[in-house]
Amino acid sequence: MTRTGKLFFVFLVAVSPAAFFPAKAQAPVPSTLVINAQLADGTGRSLQKLNLRFAGERIIKIGKLASLPGETVIDARGLVLAPGFIDIHNHSALGLDADPLAESQISQGLTTIIEGPDGDSPWPIADWIATRKKKPSSLNVATMFGHATIRSLVMGEDFRRVATAAEIEKMVTLAGQAMDEGALGISTGLEYDVASYSSTDEVIAMSRVAAGHHGFYMTHVRDEGNKSFRALEEEIKIGESAGLPIEHSHIKVSTQAVWGQAPAYIKIINAARRRGIDFLADCYPYDAWHSNIKVIMPDKQYENPASVAEALADTGGPESVTITAFTPNPAYVGKNIAELAKEYHLSPVDMYIRIIREGDAEKTEAEVIGKSMIESDIKAFYEQPWVMVASDGGIGSEHPRGAGTFPRVLGLYAREKHWVTLAQAIHKMTGLPAKRLGWKDRGTLKEGAIADLVLFNPDTVIDHATFAHPHELSTGIEKVFVSGTLVWSDGKSTGARPGQVLTK
Repeated sequence: MTRTGKLFFVFLVAVSPAAFFPAKAQAPVPSTLVINAQLADGTGRSLQKLNLRFAGERIIKIGKLASLPGETVIDARGLVLAPGFIDIHNHSALGLDADPLAESQISQGLTTIIEGPDGDSPWPIADWIATRKKKPSSLNVATMFGHATIRSLVMGEDFRRVATAAEIEKMVTLAGQAMDEGALGISTGLEYDVASYSSTDEVIAMSRVAAGHHGFYMTHVRDEGNKSFRALEEEIKIGESAGLPIEHSHIKVSTQAVWGQAPAYIKIINAARRRGIDFLADCYPYDAWHSNIKVIMPDKQYENPASVAEALADTGGPESVTITAFTPNPAYVGKNIAELAKEYHLSPVDMYIRIIREGDAEKTEAEVIGKSMIESDIKAFYEQPWVMVASDGGIGSEHPRGAGTFPRVLGLYAREKHWVTLAQAIHKMTGLPAKRLGWKDRGTLKEGAIADLVLFNPDTVIDHATFAHPHELSTGIEKVFVSGTLVWSDGKSTGARPGQVLTK
């Protein structure tokens, strides 16, 4: 073969056949145009009458737009178009396996939920993420790593003490693993049993790992009642010392001793914010919490009659604590401690101790709902520009917040009570949580952003879940799109499961 022939042969081998045969033209991605809606962009600005076009998973154009040939057109007259709602504090990590359509969530307008709050997270993070990718749901998911989850891995059953330096070092290593695997940051539940024995320095050490990966600190503080101000000071110290943003979970002042003190609590937070602490919080729109029965006992003297009497009084009395789940004795479910005491001819204190003993015998705890907040405090928190909406509920929750939180804020607090404007309420569900999460392409409506969208009727949107019937779905949410795919329409799921796993 001549030198010229050799060069021509090399040229034929090296050049792709596509160089000789033009590629088949790809069909354009079908687009959808939403017209006649009042557009809430998620920033808190007033609503505007604008049209929005999206194609694939992205918003293409916003403005005074005419429809294109063959384009799907949604006439949203009388409706509000907003970014998909983000629940930064959600408990659906386990529920997603049994209910990937997540109807109780998407029927609220939710398009993204953050798992792993209160110090309790999936583990390992990588395995959970892999499972969620293999079994996608109707909405996007992400997770924190739990401080108590890691503490339990390191200390086992020997957790009722301060950790040693060597143990903290192991926790730090696991925290680094979690962040490398895709966690968004660290969550703590310092009021709960495992974490309550930890030192502030232990939490700071693990939080510094999250800070080094541009994560944030989500915390159920060490006390939300009588010692809530001391717990707030610790929270601010942790964020300041570790150098990372704070997300205060389900902000409240929840015992009689601190009722009405939300303004003083807010004053401390505003002072911290003025000196540069990046402090945000979330709040659910109910005057009752849902947790385990031991949480009302800050001194952990569960069988000390004097301590129990004081704790029940602080919580609002034995009639304020209702059993929602208890494996050792299901007959207790649906009744409060005062009712059970009367039924079993015991004092409320003895009834509480009886429930504790029955639970300890089977290594379980009664789940309870405690009504111990007042409306004026909830209102004061929601009026703050740094407080967002979050449910602290999720799939299968026995508290109505699991199915009703977001429509309740829109219908009750914005439309009926006028605590916040509609635009402000939507910002608290979209742009504000996106800010804490550091997400630039979610939480606001703008060209190029992900098409997580919700269309709702501002005149009718409302929750229907109650404490007696916590699973009743909300109404008024007309359509929900996740990454441009319709997942909720005409009061039911479409069956689509386009949800993605979002990592740091």
